[in-house]
Order: sequence, then structure tokens, then C-alpha cells
Amino acid sequence: MSLTTLDPKTALVVVDLQKGLMGVSGAPYAVSDVVDRSSRLADAFRGAGLPVVLVRVSFAADGSDATPGRTETPGSGRAMPEGWDEITDALAGHPEDITVTKRNWSAFYGTDLDLHLRRRGITQVVLTGVATSIGVESTARAAHEHGYHVTLATDAMTDLDPEGHRGSVERIFPRLGETGTTDEVLKLLASTR
Repeated sequence: MSLTTLDPKTALVVVDLQKGLMGVSGAPYAVSDVVDRSSRLADAFRGAGLPVVLVRVSFAADGSDATPGRTETPGSGRAMPEGWDEITDALAGHPEDITVTKRNWSAFYGTDLDLHLRRRGITQVVLTGVATSIGVESTARAAHEHGYHVTLATDAMTDLDPEGHRGSVERIFPRLGETGTTDEVLKLLASTR
């Protein structure tokens, strides 16, 4: 479904735009472009008095709180550099923003994200970030399951490969909510204020 409306109580949720992921090769969009578009959205949401949630993934140095389980693709097993889990400078530094730390793909599982949103009366979320088919899609699925109206700014997210991005955007996201571009979200936000 294409983008039609933003609820009066909408929050922007930015997934995993943190320093350690800035060097990742995004597809179809460069991570730097995703940061720029997410920053534009964050500025507009702040200007409208709407919440901005910055989600970051982090683990203990020894990995003891990382997601367990057997997979065919193991983790890298390498130590992460100091500060890898800090929100990128382009988005950080706004004391009114909400920061959520996750240890799984979804920003909802094992975090207080739902509590932050419900206490503020939020009924809709606009999602951006990396990676489209992992953190963003998992968060979108959980938001839908929690009963939020979901909007996905598809040019303000990217993946590790274009097929992962395209699969989420074309097959999964239309089942979870509405999709649109950053400019479409900004235009709709301006018209509802």
C-alpha cells in the first residue's frame, strides 16, 4: 500500500545507524545516503514535536549477551572496535531523542521500545535504517504484531545486498504497512501539521 497518512501520534524509529556500521557497503543505497535521509526525517519529526527513537545494537565484549542459537552462518567472532555501537554523529546529540539498545534483530524484543511508544500514545511508526531485510524488517514485523501502523521510508534504508532490500520492500513490507520515500513522508508530515 502506498503512503496515505500519518497519525497525529507518530514516531520515527531509526534502526542501527551507528558508528560501527558506517563502513558497510549498502545496496541499493550507500549507508551515508541512508544517514542523510534519516537525519532529514529526524529533524522534521523533532521540529513537529514528535518522538525520534534511535536504536542501536550492542553486546558485551565477551559476547555473553549476544543472541544464542545454531545458525548456518556464524557470527564473525571478532572483537568490535571501541565505540562501534555509538549512534552516528549525524543523528546523535539530541537529548529529547529516545535511545534503545537491542541485542537481537528486532528493536522490540527484549527492549523497552514498546513501553516508550505506548507511554507517549504513539499509534504509528516510520522506520529507517540498516539492514533492510534484518533489523528493519524484524522491527517492522514486531511493530505490526504490536498493533502499530507501520510506515517504511524505503529510500532511507539499505541492505547488504540489493536482493535482500528488494525482497523486503516488494514482498514483505506491503503486508506490514505503507511504503514511501523520504520526500513523501516529509511532505505528508508537513501537511498534517
